Amino acid sequence: MPAICYVNTVMLDTCSPAPKALISQDPLFMTHDNLLTTEARDAVLIIKLNRAAKRNAINDALLEALEHQFSRLPEETRAVVLAGEGEHFCAGLDLAERLSKPRRNALDTVRHSRRWHRCFELIQFGDVPVISALKGAVIGGGLELAAATHIRVADTGTFFQLPEGQHGIFVGGGASVRVPRIIGAHRMVEMMLTGRKVDAQEGHALGLCHYVEPEGNSFEQALSLATKIAGNAEISNYAIINAISRINDMSMAEGFFTESVVASMSRSSNEADQRISSFFEQRKQASQS
Repeated sequence: MPAICYVNTVMLDTCSPAPKALISQDPLFMTHDNLLTTEARDAVLIIKLNRAAKRNAINDALLEALEHQFSRLPEETRAVVLAGEGEHFCAGLDLAERLSKPRRNALDTVRHSRRWHRCFELIQFGDVPVISALKGAVIGGGLELAAATHIRVADTGTFFQLPEGQHGIFVGGGASVRVPRIIGAHRMVEMMLTGRKVDAQEGHALGLCHYVEPEGNSFEQALSLATKIAGNAEISNYAIINAISRINDMSMAEGFFTESVVASMSRSSNEADQRISSFFEQRKQASQS
């Protein structure tokens, strides 16, 4: 079993510049708000939303903590597992906090939405692959967060929902861009109009998750996948998570050219030569045994 290197709880310190890595070597390092917990297992960083009493609903402080963390991953991190403490992954926007504050005007609402976009873009187009371990509620903003991750592992107790229509609001964290690319615009329209719950098996068929594990096992599968992915060439992982979705949005001509450029970048590394040589050496040894 991989060794646990360090555990930490993430804070936001807005009074002083943040270090590149927010993970302290002190296993008891605490901060003013325990909004995220982090744990490193070799090259895999585990990040957990830590608002279990609120079903990990995203308030402004948690959004800021996520942005802070994903913009300052430790240099040794090669993959991330994103999960939630408690019984749920994320129940979306913290509606109670929204009601407790003065109503935003139109411009402030746009700015707030753009904060969500900026945070989730750090996940989708960051430095390392992010694997989400889903369970329980993956609702509204929680689905927007999950959709920004590269591999989604659900358990059989997971359900997906977009209830914004019933709440009299609209998605604002990127769902109208990411979710239709996963399931199709017409299916997202149906989910929002009805507000119905989509269970794990249907979600898998639609593409909302890539794996469905027995209840309670999504985290272990996500960690296993992340450990394997962390062993890939760093430049290949970076190219995969940053190039493919962008190429998918391009015309064929632009996509072909971009693919060639990215392939050239990945092939020019010394690591590529070493891995290819190792592959042929292993085949040679296997054929001789």
